[in-house]
Amino acid sequence: MPNRVLIAGMGNVLRRDDGFGVHVAKQLATANNLPMNVKLIEVGIGGIHLVHELMSGYDALIVLDAVERGTRPGTLHTLKATVPDLNTWDENRRRDFLADMHYTTPSRAMILAKALGVLPRQTFIIGCQSADADELGIGLSEPVERAAQATLGEIEKVIREIQSGETAT
Repeated sequence: MPNRVLIAGMGNVLRRDDGFGVHVAKQLATANNLPMNVKLIEVGIGGIHLVHELMSGYDALIVLDAVERGTRPGTLHTLKATVPDLNTWDENRRRDFLADMHYTTPSRAMILAKALGVLPRQTFIIGCQSADADELGIGLSEPVERAAQATLGEIEKVIREIQSGETAT
């Protein structure tokens, strides 16, 4: 039986390149060629929705988001997520973390999902180095728009790796 895979497009479409993940999720939805065992959701900036969906049970998670890694704008990064364990934090730090979960970044959502025991062991981030994620506006910059097209092939590659058990990324 194939692994159940969740793809989550994250980001703020009102902050230009920060909307990368949502933009790619919309492209995927339009293409409508994902395998039956792959579910696609658009999370935006509401990471709690991601945690709720993960409670349905998945074998793998692919998060699509803008990243800041100091590389050239439009550079794609496929990363195996390393998520800290909330249960190892002291009480004050844990309380501060849980105080407001309405606006939840991908990292906060994944930490919470891990604490709840619903974060898949195979969790990836496919991110794109933004050019102007801090500027208000709608639409991606030119290099990030080009990278969004290439992301579709990278998603297919990661899904193949997940299905074959070869997740060395």
